[in-house]
Amino acid sequence: MAKKRHTIDILGIPVDDVTMGDALTVFELFLAAEGMSWVATPNAEIISQASADERLRHLLSDADLIIPDGIGLLYASRMLGYPLHERVAGIDFAYRALQHCARAGFAVYFLGGKPGIAESAAENVMRDIPGLVVAGTHHGYFSEGDVESIIADINASEALFLCVALGFPKQEQFLSANRHALQAKVGVGIGGSFDVWAGALKRAPKPFRSLGLEWLYRLAQEPSRISRIVRLPVFLLRVAGQKRGRL
Repeated sequence: MAKKRHTIDILGIPVDDVTMGDALTVFELFLAAEGMSWVATPNAEIISQASADERLRHLLSDADLIIPDGIGLLYASRMLGYPLHERVAGIDFAYRALQHCARAGFAVYFLGGKPGIAESAAENVMRDIPGLVVAGTHHGYFSEGDVESIIADINASEALFLCVALGFPKQEQFLSANRHALQAKVGVGIGGSFDVWAGALKRAPKPFRSLGLEWLYRLAQEPSRISRIVRLPVFLLRVAGQKRGRL
């Protein structure tokens, strides 16, 4: 990043205090920089999980940009007395980054999802974003022995932007471990975004998102997520403990 990062420590993870505009500016800088930079898009659940595991904490902290994807992180930052400017949803950031790539003539690559999902997502976003070229796709059901050939395919595509939807922590592990072998300029971990772009999963309407209730809409679609949703109060209790430790 060209300028010094302004981060908020949330349970030991340095979350970047950026607006969407800031994040996209950094994305453009990454595209012009040497080597590959990668972007993490954690929510409260991911931060909580990473903070309890030293290996995951180091993995997440290795990202070049950690954007606050999740209303829980905004609550946490306010509790700590260092409020983040806004939520920067990973799916929105990635979509805006795809629009920039289309304008600039940069190819992109989609890695992840169930077989057929990445292809469907690619077809839909290329239809919706004029000029966008998704130069390659690969599903997320691969073994360690497949990684070398996948990296070769990504590099052969000449994509500068790599979207990885393997879920946490697999997508972050892939980006961190292979950043020096990959020729893309920017990689981002975006969880279930391909399912939304492919039409396999509906995203919450804007009113839900603006009110910080996207989690409720997703819970209605996927009741099995209840075990994950109930972790938010525990996360906030841990943040309260972090604050007391500072007093």
